[in-house]
Amino acid sequence: MPSLKNDRLLKALCREPVDVTPVWIMRQAGRYLPEYRATRERAGSFMRLCKTPDLACEVTLQPLQRFALDAAILFSDILTIPDAMGLGLFFSEGQGPQFVCPLRHSSDIQRLQVPDPERLNYVYKTIQLVQHELAGKVPLIGFCGSPWTLAAYMVEGKSQPGFPLLRKLQQENPQLLHKLLDTLAKSVCVHLNAQIIAGVQVVMLFDTWGGMLPLPEYELFSLFYLKQIIAGLIRHYNNRKIPVILFTKGGSHFLPQMAEAGCEGIGVDWEISLNAARAKVGKKVALQGNMNPARLLDSHHAIRQEVSNILDAFGPGEGHVFNLGHGITPDVPPENVSVMIDAVHELSKAYHLPYNRSPYAE
Repeated sequence: MPSLKNDRLLKALCREPVDVTPVWIMRQAGRYLPEYRATRERAGSFMRLCKTPDLACEVTLQPLQRFALDAAILFSDILTIPDAMGLGLFFSEGQGPQFVCPLRHSSDIQRLQVPDPERLNYVYKTIQLVQHELAGKVPLIGFCGSPWTLAAYMVEGKSQPGFPLLRKLQQENPQLLHKLLDTLAKSVCVHLNAQIIAGVQVVMLFDTWGGMLPLPEYELFSLFYLKQIIAGLIRHYNNRKIPVILFTKGGSHFLPQMAEAGCEGIGVDWEISLNAARAKVGKKVALQGNMNPARLLDSHHAIRQEVSNILDAFGPGEGHVFNLGHGITPDVPPENVSVMIDAVHELSKAYHLPYNRSPYAE
């Protein structure tokens, strides 16, 4: 694998000096890009797009061809693992992800096994294609959903407010739920390690629904398994450390606990300022975030001002990766994304003065 020409993301996650704050965007390959919509139409369906390595590689790279991003993120889906377990993942317009065979009985959970990695080989082939095309331009991020989040969809069958069937299982049969979460944790670990071997240089765990839990339940049903996964990951590969980013949507009140999970970075949503988040985690981890995606619908001037506000909230020093507090929405004009990225690189220089100051400056 060629050496990286731009390693700002890796340095920032390891809290090392950088020249400017690195920036990438959750869901940066998505429906807001007309070229993505054209490729998805050619594919015929979202799942066919995910499972066709040439096309998945194409859309992974599309944002890099438009924007001066500091990372690529693999185009895939957090629910590929339950699909590989035989639950039959599909997407219908306006309905989001659904399963043909949700987990509705104890026997459904009892028979689940860690899927054969060969069933997810299309993901690893995509990674290899992307890395060949990137040729060391920027690092590639791989990812998985957290066990709690995967379980929410698998038990419910689709996204439901409050996930009542999952909560019922949690209350009535916690041991069975723990069995499910344990199987999923082992599956996530295997899948992420396979992604690392295939070529990703950073991995991210998306705990989309962990924030619905109160702290004691979060620690028991979500964070416990996230720690288990992180402890089982390949942490050094090809003579390089593999940083881990942990993101719990709505989890700003869990930051001190998340900082002890063994990850290098924590994704932060917009419910807390980066100044307050930094005070909660100290120097234990880097922080990623935390612009509200809705602000990308504002004027160019307002977007630059919001970028300035977020950079100022984090303040000087290392350990900040600029990102949105959640995924970019389909209604965002691509030119507004350019304004944000350019503003991050331009305005963040002042926060990295030890790196940028000339040795001849007085």
